[in-house]
Amino acid sequence: MEYRKEALQLSERIDRAHVVTTICHARPDGDAAGASVAMASWLETCRGKDSAMIFPDAAPDTLDFLYGSKLPICSHAEAADRLSRTDLLICLDFNTPSRVEELEPLLRAFPGPKVLIDHHEEPSRSDFELCISETCTSSTCELLFDILMNMPDVAGDASVLPQRCATALLTGMTTDTNNFANSVWPGTLQMASALLASGVDRDAVIDRLYCSERPNRLAAQGEMLDRITELLPEGAAVTVLPQSFFDRHDLRDGETEGFVNLPLAIREVRLSILAREDGDRFRVSIRSKRGISARMLAKTRFHGGGHEQAAGGRILIPDDVASPGEVDAYVRAVTARFMQENQTRKTEE
Repeated sequence: MEYRKEALQLSERIDRAHVVTTICHARPDGDAAGASVAMASWLETCRGKDSAMIFPDAAPDTLDFLYGSKLPICSHAEAADRLSRTDLLICLDFNTPSRVEELEPLLRAFPGPKVLIDHHEEPSRSDFELCISETCTSSTCELLFDILMNMPDVAGDASVLPQRCATALLTGMTTDTNNFANSVWPGTLQMASALLASGVDRDAVIDRLYCSERPNRLAAQGEMLDRITELLPEGAAVTVLPQSFFDRHDLRDGETEGFVNLPLAIREVRLSILAREDGDRFRVSIRSKRGISARMLAKTRFHGGGHEQAAGGRILIPDDVASPGEVDAYVRAVTARFMQENQTRKTEE
């Protein structure tokens, strides 16, 4: 897609800034990290800016290959110091300031212009001076690619992009589409073709993303799959992972990424939910097949949101359930009810 107007508006703001900082959502995934690295690399190499990336948390180790010597800022103190010297703040891959969690007060207090580049539903436009939001795209990295292609200094030529930028864009798009398994639009394939033609080594990207795991992760995946012995009659798979699961396998942050997709390989499964314990809450990941809205389930039952087939939320203790031991029954009950209501709506239609 063409974003000439938006690219020009962003380019003008960049021209007026010397120090530009990006920030992404908490627990960065490949799309958030990829968009951050791509933007920071382009800003520095092509526009001569003092650029830096703020991550509210460390990203998974499998994404370390993206950074080179330019490491993200992950501490609250360093983030505060960086923002105090920043002229322009570019917010990537989240639709509302709450998605940066503990850094939300810093983001809201930032006095300079804030730009949003994101592909999630319902962006809080009033929180940003410039809001570039598009849900009909695979990823924030694809949206950012389209914006960069419309920049005056790029002029549609992907070979102009720094290799680190191009590699990061392909990485983010690959992870958000589950390696081209979902959310693939015509522009997604056009983007991939242009980046491959520009010299990005996709084989190396795939090797780092999917062929560099620790044995711990595979052992954990085996145990997780063994737990899926009973599917809900409505066609849903529910997996609840307590903290003891992560302790037993010595799992690092991000090492359960993709686990929620696995049950969808079963023909009868139309919806997969994974809830993992995280302090005083359980974080919920939801994936679905066509005809089931993961976004609506997250929004109405789990204080969350997201995309139609990929969404997330949380279960609060003790607000939703009294104790962690009640989470499994709670998830099964609300999911079964949602699936039944979904079937009723389809029948009525």
